[in-house]
Amino acid sequence: MSSEAPRTGPAGPAAPGPGALLLCRAAPGSVAPAAHLLRERLLLSGAGEDWSVLVPEGRPWLHDGEPVDRVMTGWATALAVAGPWPVLALWWDADRAGFTLASGFRRPVGYVWLANGTPAGEDEAMRTFATRLGLDPVLDLQALEQLTRADPEADSRARLRTLLAVLTRAGIALPDGLAPGEPTDRLREAATALADTRAVDRPGLREAVRTELDAVGSSRLAPWMPWSGTPRSRALALAQLAAGLPLTVWGVRRRSGGWVAAGVLLLGHGMTGLAYELMRPRD
Repeated sequence: MSSEAPRTGPAGPAAPGPGALLLCRAAPGSVAPAAHLLRERLLLSGAGEDWSVLVPEGRPWLHDGEPVDRVMTGWATALAVAGPWPVLALWWDADRAGFTLASGFRRPVGYVWLANGTPAGEDEAMRTFATRLGLDPVLDLQALEQLTRADPEADSRARLRTLLAVLTRAGIALPDGLAPGEPTDRLREAATALADTRAVDRPGLREAVRTELDAVGSSRLAPWMPWSGTPRSRALALAQLAAGLPLTVWGVRRRSGGWVAAGVLLLGHGMTGLAYELMRPRD
């Protein structure tokens, strides 16, 4: 996947600090409860019709030494599990830039460019990306495929800007100042200045459980939820436990807070499902 691409290539004459953005295909009011589950300090704002943007504080890559792409992939996966909408993570550092799209329990798809704009991903990823977002299979896909070809005039950040230009047809419109390539502190300043920005702080355990229930209770996933008592909810709980434990262990070994968050979220869903099943009265 994109996070395993080699970190090589020139960084350019003036490479800013790392940064990242999370784009969710849902209104801010729907995203806020799920975003609490990451237990990170985030700023949330609208990003076009039916889209929201989350601006992270950046502690894992600014202070803990974690690769920004690995953290963002984990966070995007966690949010996509918590809500019935896709999540697009944009990230960049001194060596590379790229994106990851997470949608439900499907394997995330992404692409990477070296700092000088050299493509370092798989062409098939762009086709999968376009399909999952429901983009035009002709016009939009042609524009995306151009990003997989060499272009000496475009560096990695220019590639991300071109990607966002294509995604305007899917409704994405980033607010002023939230541009790919900007360092984390500058992104936070720009987000703070927006009139509709709200802060998403780390909740306590009780608040985290409550916001998790709020995030999924009224969604299309209701038949799969623990309290539904359906065969699908039981199967899902077991699958979440089976996937969450190795994912959490892998994240701990890699010291990746993003993947740990995704694994813990899966474990939490799975244990909640089994607890409901054990406590539910039998006919």
